[in-house]
Amino acid sequence: MSFHSMWAELLPVGRSSASGGYRRYAWTGADAECRTWFREQAEARGMAHETDRNGNQWAWLGDPAAGDAVVTGSHLDSVPDGGAFDGPLGVVSSFAALDELRDRGARFTRPVAVVNFGDEEGARFGLACVGSRLTAGRLTAEEAHRLTDGDGITLPQAMEAAGYDPGAIGPDPERLARIGAFVELHVEQGRALDLTGDAVGVASAIWPHGRWRFDFHGEANHAGTTRLADRRDPMPSYAETVLAARREAELAGAVATFGKISVEPNGVNAIPSLVRGWLDSRAADQETLDGVVTGIEKAAREYAAAHGVDLDVVRESFTPVVEFDHALRDEVARILGRDTGLTVPVLATGAGHDAGILSDRIPTAMLFVRNPTGVSHSPAESATEDDCLAGVRALADVLEGLACR
Repeated sequence: MSFHSMWAELLPVGRSSASGGYRRYAWTGADAECRTWFREQAEARGMAHETDRNGNQWAWLGDPAAGDAVVTGSHLDSVPDGGAFDGPLGVVSSFAALDELRDRGARFTRPVAVVNFGDEEGARFGLACVGSRLTAGRLTAEEAHRLTDGDGITLPQAMEAAGYDPGAIGPDPERLARIGAFVELHVEQGRALDLTGDAVGVASAIWPHGRWRFDFHGEANHAGTTRLADRRDPMPSYAETVLAARREAELAGAVATFGKISVEPNGVNAIPSLVRGWLDSRAADQETLDGVVTGIEKAAREYAAAHGVDLDVVRESFTPVVEFDHALRDEVARILGRDTGLTVPVLATGAGHDAGILSDRIPTAMLFVRNPTGVSHSPAESATEDDCLAGVRALADVLEGLACR
């Protein structure tokens, strides 16, 4: 099956007719359709399919127990109204790369697998990379059991409703011990490759990043009869904090985004009693990130005090800087430049990935495919078919270089 036909099969799954974006959330009907598609692709190639204790899907060529496996893949879930390429490009390209190697007559000397990591985006339960975090032991079963979606449904309840056993989730060191290298292909979330004119690049590192929840507690009251001087309105404090986040990030050369908000009681004619906003911030190094978040919190507390509002700040998740395995990164770059003699672009990214979560457990590397607009987490996310196919060939070359020697 060609890249084009696989892409066309997956394209309608979970797509909103209203926005044109994708709503493939963990343990929903759209997620189930994606999982069925993955299993069918594995079976069509004679690969052994399995779902591990944490809901990640694996398709194997060769005996996993032999160890030192070369694994590729990504994820199939999406952010709310996300684009088509973030995640699925890596999974589709992985199967297409194996097809390319079959056509080349390649013979594997190491086991090879394609993986679909579950709940990478964290759109439903608010924590990114749940499947890989659990596998790596960076999220405990107890912590995972406490995850709850916007409707009050817990992760265990969602898994059970989808037909999976939440009692089995947890670290999987035996599985990771079988893996000698993980190479994840992903659409670039930025324009670095477009600016250099390259179709494919290699990742060097992932910026440290995290999510913080800011809870501004005020007092609900009537919007039409309460004097401005008598209000304890949390909304102005939140609004000023959003602007402060922009200023702090600009000064530090970082990024900071309030992209999600919850308001109670959420009435047009009611002063809010609670405004809850989620901050996502990222920077090139830990010191810079700490400075940005500290500056935002300091400003928020000053604004809250000025409006008679209470503020709670909770760090919900955090991922330190990731330096991809240097030996594997350099080998991937060497393989890609072998036939052309050209230097492959090596670039850092501000986006988190499963490869980053696993990087302190196993050697990991990443390939990026050019995104001509740089837009991601949006229906406008894009990559040309020529660049996608260049990514497939690059991934096939890497898998051949690592698993056929």
